[in-house]
Amino acid sequence: MVLQFVYAAVSTIVPPKYWPHALVAATALAVIYAYAQGRQTTRERDLHARYILLTVTLVADMLPNGADTPLRFVDGLFPKHDTDIRQGPFTPLGLVTLTALAKRGAHIIALSPHPLSHPVPSLLLSLLRSTTKNENIFAEHCDLNSPTSIRKFCTSFLTGNETRLDALVFAHEYPSIGRIWFFGGHARRDKEEREEKQREAASLASFLLTTMLLPALLVAPVERDIRIVHVVNPFYAAALPAFPAFLNSTPSSPPHKQPLVIAEGLRSLRTIVLTRHLQRILDSLPNRKADPKSKSKEGPKAAEPPVSLPSNIISVAACPGISRRDTVAPFLGASERSWSLAYFMLFPVLFLVTKTSEAALQTLLHVLFLPTPLKRAQAKIDALADAERNAEAEAAQTASESLLREKPSHPGSTTNVEVVKPGALYRECAVVPLSIPHPPPPAREQDKGDKKGKAPEEAVQLEDDGEYGGEAVGRAVWEWYEARLKEWEARDAERVKADEDAKAAEESGAKESSGTVFKDQVALQAAATETAVVAAQA
Repeated sequence: MVLQFVYAAVSTIVPPKYWPHALVAATALAVIYAYAQGRQTTRERDLHARYILLTVTLVADMLPNGADTPLRFVDGLFPKHDTDIRQGPFTPLGLVTLTALAKRGAHIIALSPHPLSHPVPSLLLSLLRSTTKNENIFAEHCDLNSPTSIRKFCTSFLTGNETRLDALVFAHEYPSIGRIWFFGGHARRDKEEREEKQREAASLASFLLTTMLLPALLVAPVERDIRIVHVVNPFYAAALPAFPAFLNSTPSSPPHKQPLVIAEGLRSLRTIVLTRHLQRILDSLPNRKADPKSKSKEGPKAAEPPVSLPSNIISVAACPGISRRDTVAPFLGASERSWSLAYFMLFPVLFLVTKTSEAALQTLLHVLFLPTPLKRAQAKIDALADAERNAEAEAAQTASESLLREKPSHPGSTTNVEVVKPGALYRECAVVPLSIPHPPPPAREQDKGDKKGKAPEEAVQLEDDGEYGGEAVGRAVWEWYEARLKEWEARDAERVKADEDAKAAEESGAKESSGTVFKDQVALQAAATETAVVAAQA
């Protein structure tokens, strides 16, 4: 009876002669949707006793609508703010990242813009602990828009009892900043300048956190694999033609007006280049080289230079792809508290061709789960040693029986396993080869001597592997970060001083007003007493 009713209903909506067409269309849509979701990682890793620091941007109106997370009901807890961007591990990608890492037993330190007494981190983290059955989820107050707050957090962390870090995940640069269209002359220019400052602040926050926490990573045991993961937006290819002009810019250069996609792509591309250059620096550190004193001083090998060893700290960039909530929705002005007609009209198409937060997470999990080259090399060495020991044992057993039955010792075979490539860009769980144009020679061969005419200091020469623009492009991007970081810290120092002065003035004004009120009350009481005495005498 039920089947007859369903058959009659389906036949009424779609006549039987159109069933083959509907089947073909449904199959095509399913294939397009599956292809748009991208590859899923086939790796898995036990993250128990692994300490992961997570930074993800929190846009005030970007809680996931319909995301498969246990945190949707707390949408009303987020207060309205005048600022456009706030950081914290509570974006769509941040929610699924926190949940995925917590389910695998990781010790998570999430940076939150709210104080620990605020209900947002306290309620969200307690909810995550109960749903994932992981009590090792913590939050620390750190405003990524303020270098003063970042330095305060890093100083507090480095001087604490527990300074172990196994992974740094900088995902606060992934969500898009800005809208595709905006009306108004001066208002539009002010909006573009404000958004560019937000992009620059997000990039500089990653750079400052990395350099401040690097001492804690360098003192870790060499056998421990540590990963620094930068999550970038997918528009890096659009900024390749404009990248040479970006490399030639100086702090005093006037800002160039760029389309929104190219501005986002420049932010992504400079992070990719910084990631590769950071890996070159890590591999060239002196404490990562073999000690020449440990070598024998006898023979011709004693004069050989020390062999450089790769670092156990791996720096990689991960691009999750085009996410519906983190990438497209901000462009169209859609958020949890405000809706967009364009997003509403395009949602069927966006649902089909863009990724969910869970699908976008796969590349990030892939770079966290892949074994490092050092771990894989150690596994091969152990396998060869075990094979040699087994062969020697078998040879000793068979030697007493017959020499003909003696089996030759041969190394055991090991299967080829994918390992994470240091300094690489990953997208769709695979390495992305990217050809970045070099800057013109004048930009790379500037005289760095001081004003007194002294010869420029000899710079440390890093190995030029030619990847992602080579060492010259990496050095130029690194110098850009250093120059902009000084300006950013100077502006923030002025802001902090102005806030302190305003607070001190407010407190002094309150004290003066309270003193004046007290004096007025004393005068009134004295006048009332005098009036009462005069009345009594009369």
